[in-house]
Amino acid sequence: MSKFSFSRLGKELYTGEKSFDFVGKRKIWYAASIVLLAVIVGGMFLKPLNLGIDFTGGTRYTVSVDGADQKLADELRGVVGDTDVEKADSATVRTAGSDSIVIETEAIPDGSEDDQAMIKAITETADVPEDDISRTGIGPSWGERVATKAGLALGIFLVGVIVFIWIYFKEWKMSVAAVVALAHDVLLTVGVYAIVGFEVTPATVTGFLTILGYSLYDTVVVFDKVKENTRNLGLKKQTYAQAANLAVNQTLVRSINTSIVGLLPVVAILYVSAVQLGTSSLKDISLVLFVGMAVGTYSSIFIATPMLVHLKSGEKDIVDAEKRAAARMKEADKYAAVPVFDEGMAVLEGEPDELRESPSEDLHEAGVSRGTSPNNAALGRGRNVPTSQREVTDSGAAGRPQPKRESRSKRK
Repeated sequence: MSKFSFSRLGKELYTGEKSFDFVGKRKIWYAASIVLLAVIVGGMFLKPLNLGIDFTGGTRYTVSVDGADQKLADELRGVVGDTDVEKADSATVRTAGSDSIVIETEAIPDGSEDDQAMIKAITETADVPEDDISRTGIGPSWGERVATKAGLALGIFLVGVIVFIWIYFKEWKMSVAAVVALAHDVLLTVGVYAIVGFEVTPATVTGFLTILGYSLYDTVVVFDKVKENTRNLGLKKQTYAQAANLAVNQTLVRSINTSIVGLLPVVAILYVSAVQLGTSSLKDISLVLFVGMAVGTYSSIFIATPMLVHLKSGEKDIVDAEKRAAARMKEADKYAAVPVFDEGMAVLEGEPDELRESPSEDLHEAGVSRGTSPNNAALGRGRNVPTSQREVTDSGAAGRPQPKRESRSKRK
C-alpha cells in the first residue's frame, strides 16, 4: 500500500487523474448551507448581537494602575457587579496595555449616586486615588454614526467587488456568484459571533471587512482558473461544468494550504486573547477572522463555482458544448465490447446469441471468425477460407514428402 502524499494528491487533482465532484453535487452543498444559515439566523433571533457601548452608548471608566493584569480585571468585574448599580450588572472589564484597565457599563449620569458608587468600588479594589480614574460618556448618536459608516464601507466594498470582477473576467455572472458567496460568509460569521456572545466593537467591524477581502481573494483565484479552463470551449471535449469542476480541484490543495497557514496565527491570537487576557479587542477581531477565513474557504469551493455553473447553464455556448459531449458518447464503437475469437476457441456459455446464430457474412463484417469447422478456418482475423472443392493430396512430383500446413494456433 503506497504512502499517502499530499503533494502527490495535488498533482493528481491538477492533472485530473483524481477528481472530487464539487459542481455535480451542488444541490447537496446548497442544502447544507441553507440548513446551516437557517440555524444561524434562528439563533440570532434568540440571542441578538452583543453590541458594545460604541454602538449603544454608555459610560467608560479607564483606571490607571501599576501592572494591569487579568487577575485585577476579574476582581474589578466581580466588585462592580456586586454593587447596587443596576446598569453595571453587565459591565465589561478588560485590560488596555500593561498600565490601565477599562470598565464599560450602560449610561450612568455623571456625578449621580450610581456614578459615585462605581468610583468608590474601583478605587478601593484597585487601590488607586480617584484622580487616576477617567470617566467618558458615549452617547447613542456616536454609535449610530459608527454603524452608518460601517454600513457605508460595506456597501462601497460590495460595489467595488462587483465592478472589479465584471471588468476583469468580463462576466457579470461571476460577480453575482462572488457576491452570493460573500453574503453567505457574512451571515455565517455574524451568526456565530452572536451565538458565542462576544461584544461587537469597532475592532469587530474591522475584522468583518478583512474576512470579506480574504473570501474574495480565494474566490477570484478559483474563478481565474475557471476562465483559463473554459477558454475556447468549443474546441475542447469538456463541458463547462467539467472544466469548472477541474478548476476547483486544481486549486483545492492551494486553498487548503493557504487557509491553514492563515488560520494558525489567528488561532494563537484567539487563544491568548480569550484564555490568557480575557476580554480584549484582540479577542473580538480574532474570532471574526477565524470564523470568516474558514467559511470563506468553504464558500469559494462549495458555493461560488457551483453557483457560477448554475447561472451559466442556460447559455447557448454551454448547452452546445453539452450536446457535443453527449454526441461523442453515442459515437463510441458499437463493436468495442465484442470479443474476437481465434481459431479453435470454444464458444462459452452465455455468449451472445448474435454470435451463435449470425451468418458468416455478418461475422466477417464484425471482424469475428467462428473457427468451428475446417472449411471455415481463418486465414487471418476477419477473413474466411473459401469452401474447398476437393481434398488436397501429395502429387509426388517433388520426389519427397511435402510438409503439411497446419493452422496458426497449432503450429509449434
